[in-house]
Amino acid sequence: MKIEDYLKAGERIDDLQRNQYKIIQNSKKFCFGMDAVLLSGFAKVKEGEEVLDLGTGTGIIPLLLEAKTEGKHFTGLEIQAESADMARRSVAINGLDEKINIVTGDIKEASNLFGAASFHVVTSNPPYMNNNHGLTNKELPKAIARHEIHCTLEDVVREAARVLKPGGRFYLVHRPFRLVEIITVLTKYRMEPKRMKMVHPFFDKEPNMVLIEAVKGGGSMIKVEAPLVVYKEPNVYTDEIYDIYGY
Repeated sequence: MKIEDYLKAGERIDDLQRNQYKIIQNSKKFCFGMDAVLLSGFAKVKEGEEVLDLGTGTGIIPLLLEAKTEGKHFTGLEIQAESADMARRSVAINGLDEKINIVTGDIKEASNLFGAASFHVVTSNPPYMNNNHGLTNKELPKAIARHEIHCTLEDVVREAARVLKPGGRFYLVHRPFRLVEIITVLTKYRMEPKRMKMVHPFFDKEPNMVLIEAVKGGGSMIKVEAPLVVYKEPNVYTDEIYDIYGY
């Protein structure tokens, strides 16, 4: 099949700038953002490890982690059937069917779907906004991706804790305004925060993202890493951002 044969109406193919990998997206539905790319740069996956991405959308994080790491196998879990279908076709056009599996299902049922202690690493770029932040249209894919309509932060952390092996690592990108809640929920499920990095749009602006690594059953000590600055001037990325993107 030609690559174009994998596309449906309204879809396009984007170059991921890694291993010549491509991804199918639909701008009228939901396209991946910088947060997913930064999470793929922050997460550490060792040789032979198995990874689960909760709320994988169109599969961006499994695709990037497969390109960047020596992980053995990557699974993406996505509740929206249309997004999961796009993710599967992206896996297919890159010839990665044996390395990446996309499952249509609910994050709240992850431990039932995959079983306890099944993964070395779990990643998630979950909905950031709870019911107290912003208006939602529950019929729109973008609303489901951005608002806690189908799952809450606690659902994500609880299921990550259940499917992780002892000592397994959980990588999360979220918003700083929910940091106290994030740490509280992580420690509730014995997911000890070990690394944290704030992401700032410019060096003199407050952070708008936070990257966190938590270890299942880990000891109580956290390393706050140097902040990541996205732009050195308007429309010009910093060298670190160019490196993460692979330009």
